[in-house]
Amino acid sequence: MNRRQFVRLAGSAAVLAAVPLRAHAQAYPARPVRMIVPFAPGGQTDAIARLVAQKLSDHFGTQFYVENLPGAGGNIGMGRAVQAPNDGYTLLVVDGTTYVANPSLFNKVPYDPYRDFDPISLPVTTTQVLTVTPSLPVHSVKELVALIEANPGKYTYASAGVGSPSHLTSELFRTSLHLDLVHVPFNGAGPAVTSTIGGHTPIAFSSPASSVEQVKQRNLRALAVAAKTRLPALPDVPSMVEAGYADIICDARLGAFAPTGTPNDIIVRLNDEIGKIVALPDVKERLAALGFEAFPNTPGEAATLIKEESVKWAKVIREAGIKSQ
Repeated sequence: MNRRQFVRLAGSAAVLAAVPLRAHAQAYPARPVRMIVPFAPGGQTDAIARLVAQKLSDHFGTQFYVENLPGAGGNIGMGRAVQAPNDGYTLLVVDGTTYVANPSLFNKVPYDPYRDFDPISLPVTTTQVLTVTPSLPVHSVKELVALIEANPGKYTYASAGVGSPSHLTSELFRTSLHLDLVHVPFNGAGPAVTSTIGGHTPIAFSSPASSVEQVKQRNLRALAVAAKTRLPALPDVPSMVEAGYADIICDARLGAFAPTGTPNDIIVRLNDEIGKIVALPDVKERLAALGFEAFPNTPGEAATLIKEESVKWAKVIREAGIKSQ
């Protein structure tokens, strides 16, 4: 065999050796993919995870399914996801606020938000709506602040639970303005909103998913949206920036993560497809109904957002002295 024949055969062998690797990458997913949601069924994270799972299943022709693993403020589900193989067949779907806040909120958590997961995308974002019971004699944020300042310790606010986005946003509001407000935590947004409607806890920051319809039915009065711009679902309600409180912002992003070490081609492929999904007209309509907006980004951009949110909410937790129960 001369040198030219040897080089040709060696090159052919290298090409053949690479084929199974490329075929493996192209074959993903070759079996069902589990999407862990660390909360109970029925919430907004669960609803969006199921919507995305269905669209991914339709696109890939392989089932993506949601597994709810609630408990310990999301730590049980996130801990289970950490233990999964990093092969792309177990994903974590969680709101970014809980993801970054838990390590500051709890003495011990079963994951490190930077080392244990690779972000795939934070494709949708929502916020919190500042609402009051209609019997409260205020119609703007400034009027509410003046009322609280004139009556220190008299008024209470409801939240969906310790460490929830509604709780953290409320504490950002309270500590930024040095207000004397009493926190009343509930087990979920539903009970918190019900208490506010009844006037038992006359003030609440709550998700659009749980408050928009109540506002439209005039069971609640919305004073502002904790965002830089108005919420399409509540076009007549000013943003906190418009109300004069630009620092009271909650960009609650919901996203997908994979155990660290998951092949990059899988992460990129999922990121690309999820970005396409949230841009679909029917998905945008469903997101709007839940109070979310599409916010597609790259894995690198998602990682940057996670770090920014981590610093922000750790500061709020520290200054407010919040501890898990």
